Amino acid sequence: MRRIWELPLLVILTGVGSLAMLLPAAHAAVFGNFTVARPFFYGAVMFFIFTVLLGIATDNYRTKIAARGRLVALLGAYLWLPFLFAIPFSEALPDTTFVNAWFEMVSSFTTTGVTQYDMPGRLSPSLHLWRALVGWLGGFFVLMSAVAILAPLNLGGVEVLSNRVPGRSARGVEQITHGAGPSARMVRHSSKLFPAYLGLTVLLWVLLLMAGERGMTALVLAMSTLSTSGITNGPGSASGSHLSEVVVFAFMALALSRRFMPGAVQADKNRTLWNDHELRLALGFLVVVPVIMFSRHWVGAMGVEELFNPMAALKALWGGLFTTMSFLTTTGFESADWQEARSWSGLNSPGLVLLGLAMMGGGIATTAGGLKLLRVYALARHGEREMNRLVHPSSIGGGGDEERRLRQGGAYVAWIFFMLYALTFSIVIAALALRGLEFDQSLILTIAAVTTTGPLAVLAAETPIRMIELSMPVKAILGAAMIVGRVEILAILALLSPNVWRR
Repeated sequence: MRRIWELPLLVILTGVGSLAMLLPAAHAAVFGNFTVARPFFYGAVMFFIFTVLLGIATDNYRTKIAARGRLVALLGAYLWLPFLFAIPFSEALPDTTFVNAWFEMVSSFTTTGVTQYDMPGRLSPSLHLWRALVGWLGGFFVLMSAVAILAPLNLGGVEVLSNRVPGRSARGVEQITHGAGPSARMVRHSSKLFPAYLGLTVLLWVLLLMAGERGMTALVLAMSTLSTSGITNGPGSASGSHLSEVVVFAFMALALSRRFMPGAVQADKNRTLWNDHELRLALGFLVVVPVIMFSRHWVGAMGVEELFNPMAALKALWGGLFTTMSFLTTTGFESADWQEARSWSGLNSPGLVLLGLAMMGGGIATTAGGLKLLRVYALARHGEREMNRLVHPSSIGGGGDEERRLRQGGAYVAWIFFMLYALTFSIVIAALALRGLEFDQSLILTIAAVTTTGPLAVLAAETPIRMIELSMPVKAILGAAMIVGRVEILAILALLSPNVWRR
């Protein structure tokens, strides 16, 4: 086993991906759908043999530059694994192209969750299971890469707290990790993370079954919630009961802070849960956004007959609260009462609200995408401090060394990331516009891809954008944007840094 865990990371991930194909194969075989079962079973056998041969060939390979090896393995996983996952998917769905299958797997593995197959009955239950499983594995890979690859290199949001140069680890950490490749580190950390990740998924699955959801629907929702992929097994598959939404709401809160997951990144261990910056900022959004939408009913002078309808008011308030949490964590689930909330607030298409929430994102070192709440908090505190200095130029900012470091060096790095974020948006929007898309479509698709919040393509626009109607170059651009948004542009720039290649 020790020899296996010392293999290159891509070899291990290929083996795990090939074994994962046995689950949809078994599911399809149980229900007699051998047209779907055969491609996944043959794919599992073929790719596992390929993994064994590749493992023998690379048994003695050891990267000489630890930092470069970790970042290359991270980026290589997002470039290679979607092709691996797309092969049995395209074979099991003969009336689709491989590009469409690749795009679907990129969307699933990056936990974006946007789908092209939105017609009821277009995909069999086993293919929906495969999409959810790939998204679930992608969510766990995000957690593993955050703690084993990005955090030691001062990336992924940790740079806001550490006050060190992004892409360069501390001296003690570099000495510890120099001899450990990404495979060994990820295997070591998975012993803490995977039992909790799997256990929470099973727990949510059981709770959803108790709430009245069907077996496959409950499993897909459980895996999609923990991975924040927002994948469902077809439109209208969930029962839409309020009890199910309450359970999902509670588990979506796990993506607001890394503190809820054992073995995750703990850059500020001394801070209590109540004083966590990300949780307090998220709580502010969860209070302000639904209240503003709820109070707009009277500000906008809506119908008099609805002013004293308590049931409609409660549904509107819950619909706004659930959807705010969903898009703040970049999951993308829509509450059954979201239409009620829209009608109550008088907003025909509150797309800007959803786009803004998705751009904020969840906590660092979680499965959520977006800018991340800690970076937003650092920029907000820096702006608050600058406003105070305009009034009191000789004042001294309090809060201790940690708060001063967050307002100064942390805000500086967060601002750099924000500018790179905006630059990425501009490039992708321009590329989509050159392919003939309208500006509003380009904007929504770009934010949906970079923030890994795929349901924005349906809910943020006045008319839902059908992904199956997009051209092949547009899908290639969006696929690349999903990978960049998931890896984060700062990590890609760190990989291109000459310092990384010299060490």
